[in-house]
Amino acid sequence: MSRSALTLLVLYYSRHGSTRALAELIAQGVESVPGCDARLRTVPAVSTVTEAREPDIPDSGPPYAELADLQQCDGLALGSPTRFGNMASAMKYFWDGTSSLWLSGALAGKPACVFTSTGSLHGGQETTLQSMMLPLMHHGMLLLGLPYTQAELMTTRSGGSPYGASHWSGVNGNNQLDQDTRTLAMALGRRLAETASRLQDRR
Repeated sequence: MSRSALTLLVLYYSRHGSTRALAELIAQGVESVPGCDARLRTVPAVSTVTEAREPDIPDSGPPYAELADLQQCDGLALGSPTRFGNMASAMKYFWDGTSSLWLSGALAGKPACVFTSTGSLHGGQETTLQSMMLPLMHHGMLLLGLPYTQAELMTTRSGGSPYGASHWSGVNGNNQLDQDTRTLAMALGRRLAETASRLQDRR
C-alpha cells in the first residue's frame, strides 16, 4: 500500500532576503527526497508601534503560517535572522501563540531543524539557532542538526554549524550564499525529510 506524501513545513521570518534564500534551499533539499513536499510559510512583522499592522496576506512570497500548518506537518524547518543573538521578535511572537498545540501535544515526536542568517560573522549564529530550539523542545519535537559527515562544515567561510544551516549576509545583506552554504542548507532539508520518512515507516 502506497503512503501519501509527507509535508515538511519550512517556516521562516526574513527582512532582507537571506533567511528566505536559505528557506528556499532547504525546501529544495526536502523535495529531493521521494514522497516529500515542502510547504513554505512566513510570519508577519511585529512593531513597537501598536497601531502598525501587517496585511492579512503578504504582498509577496509565501502565505503567513497558521497553527494548522504546524498541526498538519510531518516535520519542521524553522528559520530567523539573528537579533542580538536571539530569534527575531516576529518569530518569537508566533511561537508564543502556540500553547494550544503544546497542550494537545500536536508536535510531539515530529522532527525539526533550525537555520539563521546574520549581518556580522560572529553576530550570534549559534545562540540564535539554540534560541529557536527551545520552544521546539518544549513542544516535544525531535531536533536535528548537521553532522560533520557534511564535509562543507569544515570548509565553509560564511556560516554553517552542527546546530543548523547559517549564513553571514553582511551588514547590508550584500553577501551572496556561497556554494558551501547552499550545499549545507539543502543537506539540512534532505536530512529532515529523510528522518520524517523513516519515522513514518515505523508507525
